[in-house]
Amino acid sequence: MSNGSDKPGGQNRFTSPPCYASDIAPDYFDPLAVDPDQTRDVSRWRKAERTRLLAERRELSVANRKAASEALAGHLRKALRNRFEGAQGAILSAYWPIKGEPDIRSLMGELHEAGVAIAFPVVETRFAPLIFRRWTPETRMVRGDWNIPVPPSASSVVTPAIALAPLVGWTEDGYRLGYGGGYFDRTLAALEPRPFVIGIGFDAAQLSTIYPQPHDIGLDMILTESGVRAQRDIS
Repeated sequence: MSNGSDKPGGQNRFTSPPCYASDIAPDYFDPLAVDPDQTRDVSRWRKAERTRLLAERRELSVANRKAASEALAGHLRKALRNRFEGAQGAILSAYWPIKGEPDIRSLMGELHEAGVAIAFPVVETRFAPLIFRRWTPETRMVRGDWNIPVPPSASSVVTPAIALAPLVGWTEDGYRLGYGGGYFDRTLAALEPRPFVIGIGFDAAQLSTIYPQPHDIGLDMILTESGVRAQRDIS
């Protein structure tokens, strides 16, 4: 993408503003490549899309966000019932909503009462995989990285069988655009066994691709307010 001199007028189309990265030619893009120019341009494109999607999400009205969150909670409840018989006895990693993410915290209390063990991800060491601490409705949360409420250090550290992943953007082939820190992909790469991962996001955050890189890990299912939008075939 660094060579655009064949464009009329001699303009380099791909190494200028990051929005040009959306014009990556299919015969140029290689998802297994480690070409630094391609990696840089994909990173620029993702940053631009992340900024756009977060701005659009902030513009959602309180009423619309609440309605979408309630619909999502219903779809998640159904997915857990159909695939995991309600997930009773299993450990499920949830999340504390930030930056306009879908708020499904009320469902977490319901699942806890139904016998699902709830945990929240915690940044214990910067740039290392996340850990997961147990949570109950009585847990007194503390401020973690980026001031996100997390269970305190006295809470048990557990390994989830099911993990929810909030989405900035998502694709129909199951890829997630996150906040760019790489924590979630590092965590999935390190966990053994790997949990069943469900992406949680809004319909409006759909992308045609994120130009997957070697470190990107596809999700098992993606849910939006419309229901199941992507699902990995594990048969």
